[in-house]
Parts: sequence; structure tokens; C-alpha cells
Amino acid sequence: MPLARRLIPCLDIRNGRTVKGVNFLNLRDAGDPVALAHLYAAEGADELVFLDITATTEGRAPLLALVRAVAAELDIPFTVGGGVGSVADAAALLRAGADKVAVNSAALAHPALLTGLAEAFGAQCVVLAIDARQEPGGAWQVYTRAGTVPTGRTPVAWAQEAAARGAGELLLTSMTHDGARTGFAVELTATVSQAVPVPVVASGGAGQAADFVTVFTEGHADAALAASVFHFGHLRLPTLKASLTAAGVPMRI
Repeated sequence: MPLARRLIPCLDIRNGRTVKGVNFLNLRDAGDPVALAHLYAAEGADELVFLDITATTEGRAPLLALVRAVAAELDIPFTVGGGVGSVADAAALLRAGADKVAVNSAALAHPALLTGLAEAFGAQCVVLAIDARQEPGGAWQVYTRAGTVPTGRTPVAWAQEAAARGAGELLLTSMTHDGARTGFAVELTATVSQAVPVPVVASGGAGQAADFVTVFTEGHADAALAASVFHFGHLRLPTLKASLTAAGVPMRI
């Protein structure tokens, strides 16, 4: 029996509120993260992701009190990222209620962090977040520090290195598609998914149910993450799961 695909709402957090923009810019308020967590868990989300999107640029640790409050609403796997720069940072998040910890900028700066996290907590706890932008000419490049600094690295090469170093899952976000609601970066997702032995979560661009069908069937994603389509009521999780099931995508109902 094929593995069920996962639907994962994402809470991008700034100043204690859920926010969402387009292409990582023009952020607007999307609601109270605790209330949204409760709603998504009740509606059948398979997991939830919480990203403190200004922690890295502000040089601080994630908001542990808010992580605890969100975790208290959940009975599903919970990933937290933003500002994680050490094994100690990750341990604090896990104690606060996270099941998995996402790292991004710190892993690019110090790739051995992935190995340290996997050795301390197990690869199943370690999520590498990759923010990638399609440059003029079509090539993809990985960006760091909340999508503001180009690294010169390609998503495939970085994904392969990260998996080898101990990342147990990859959260692949297309900055080019983020918030645009025009569909996922299906070709990029497929290329990365087929290049690594760990699950890949597709992120960026969800607009309608058909986009999820495509990223699962053609993009070979193991999970799909979305924000604005859920926060602003464009799609409801029960209806989306029913549509995916009808399209032959295995889901947990």
C-alpha cells in the first residue's frame, strides 16, 4: 500500500502573529497562531510547521512561550524553525513541544550542525529548510537569511549534502512561487525528490486542489506545505483531502 501523502499548514510568525506575503515580501496579518493551530488540527492537518521568520535576521532564539502555546493545541507532529543555530537551541524547542526542528541559515553556514543534531536527537527530528529562487536564465539558487542572501549553491547539491549529513526531511520552498497561488515548482520538486533518499516537503505556490495533485503525482513530493490558501479560506483541509483522494492520491482521512 503506498504511503499516504501529507498536508501541512504553515504558520509564518512575526511579532507573535501569523503573517503571509508574496515572494517573501509584503507581509500581512493572517491571524492568531494558537487559534489557527487549533483549527488546523481539528480539520485534519497531518502536521503543522511553525517558522519564526525574523528570528535569524534579528539574531535571537525562537519564541519558546508561543511554541509551547501552539504545541498545547496539537496532537499531530509539529515542526519548529527560525533562529536555530545550535544543538542547545534545538533541545529547547523539543522541550517546548516541537517534534521536529527545522534549520536553514545556520546549516548553510555550518553544515556539521546537521550531523550534530542527528546524533543528538535522531535524523527523524532534523528538517533542513531550503529556500530557492529561480534566477534569470532558469537556474535555481539557494538563498539564506530569510531569503535575502544568495549562496551560490544549487538546491539539488545542497539537498544531497544535507541528507548525507543527517537531515531526515527536506522542506523545499520556491521563493519564486511563494504566496503567488500559481502552483508549486513541480519540476524543481521532482528533481530534488528523485536526488535524495529522504522525504521532501514541497512549499510555495499552492492555489487550488489541482496544484496539490500535480505536486504529488508529477513532483513526487512526500508532503505539501501551504499557508495563504488555508489562512485566508481559499481551501479547507477536509475538502482538499477529499479532492486528493478522488484523484487517486493516498491520504489519511
